[in-house]
Amino acid sequence: MKLTKLMASAALAVAAATASFAEENLVISSWLPPAHPINTEMLQGLADMMAEATGGEVTAEIKMGLAPPPAQMDLVMDGAADVTIIFHGYQPGRFVATKLIELPGYEGNAEAASVAYWRVHEAHLAQIDEHRGVKLIGLTTHGPGQIHSNKEVATLDDLNGLKTRLGGGVSADVGAELGLVGIQVPAPKVYETLDSGAADAVAMNMGERISFKLNEVAKNVYEMPGGFYRGSFAVLMSQERFDSLPEAAQKALEDNVFGEPFSRMMGKAWDVSDDSAREATLAAGDNKIVTASGEDQAKFAEMAARVREKILAEIAETGIDAQAAYEMVKAEMAKASM
Repeated sequence: MKLTKLMASAALAVAAATASFAEENLVISSWLPPAHPINTEMLQGLADMMAEATGGEVTAEIKMGLAPPPAQMDLVMDGAADVTIIFHGYQPGRFVATKLIELPGYEGNAEAASVAYWRVHEAHLAQIDEHRGVKLIGLTTHGPGQIHSNKEVATLDDLNGLKTRLGGGVSADVGAELGLVGIQVPAPKVYETLDSGAADAVAMNMGERISFKLNEVAKNVYEMPGGFYRGSFAVLMSQERFDSLPEAAQKALEDNVFGEPFSRMMGKAWDVSDDSAREATLAAGDNKIVTASGEDQAKFAEMAARVREKILAEIAETGIDAQAAYEMVKAEMAKASM
């Protein structure tokens, strides 16, 4: 009789524990293609990190197609998803300080840039609270953005007049300097935009040659050492959902996952993607990478200086010490690259 009671009590305990764990399953919204590294490495990596840090108490599943890219932050604020990733450039006017990491001229890979981004956000950018209404849990930037075209580009002058998909943010300012004719479509529509001839080129990091099959529709890469720009992303969580988690789980996530650890992991994923895509492009017999000449690099450096001056002035208007923040990005990238 006693054994029966003990077994029943144990079963109830297991059921209660299982129910408790199930209550903490988070919904992560994504707007990228299923095989994109944002899904397979970054968001899935976040789910794995959270589960490990909480001993399996907080789990997560990725759901796609819940809302278009510009609506992702509102999706979380409305409680339709618990976590999402946003590209700041898709919402012009809503984010200003985030353009800091997108400036051309930084030296270092995506991991170094993502780590520096989080540190500078904590020191400078957080004061204007551009992500108010949600909990910011990670920041990242992809690697150097280059020009991928279906027409041969051998010099900087060849870019003038090229119909080019630009993602917004600083890439649009750089595009204006280069004389590009900007076309704005969400990243998932890049392939069809190039394939249909609606665009001649796209500005993206190297890794997207795999993610968006650019080796098929943009066989030429014009590469500027250090990149023409970078792209700013944030991973956001519902503040209410975070507050609903057990205090021990909250602490575990804050101490071991959110912030710099997660930002670093995302940067590493971008770098792996860029390296893989470069190898695939070089291996493709009908694809070509042209590196800008020394003369064109010097010419672009002058353009980049004008863009930096413009963007830093915009950021300074928010009350942030833009120059100090910019210098900190460079210094922290150098540290992270050592």
